Amino acid sequence: MSDLSAEDAKLVTLARAARARTRAAEGAAVRDSDGRTYAACTVALDTVELSALQLAVAMALASGVKGLEAAAVVTEAESLDVNVVRHFAGANIPVVLALGTGEVRDVVHT
Repeated sequence: MSDLSAEDAKLVTLARAARARTRAAEGAAVRDSDGRTYAACTVALDTVELSALQLAVAMALASGVKGLEAAAVVTEAESLDVNVVRHFAGANIPVVLALGTGEVRDVVHT
């Protein structure tokens, strides 16, 4: 995480913690335009399925957030759907993709 800013490294740490607490497939964290953070994990029930990133964005929205600055997702999956961030926050929002160890695999932009 040394190439990340301290703020983005914090998002990875929060996403790792959310994933570890529940042993979920993914953990995610988002930072809003005021600097507040929201962390979430994958929800996989019989009737509801949300990615960790979808839930983190939903939590931010439920808190009245007007925009996002960045996001991070911790997953072993090869690809990442960032559409929820793009639809809410617009283009060019960085989304850090990291492994469970915290190793950053990629930074994609919406």
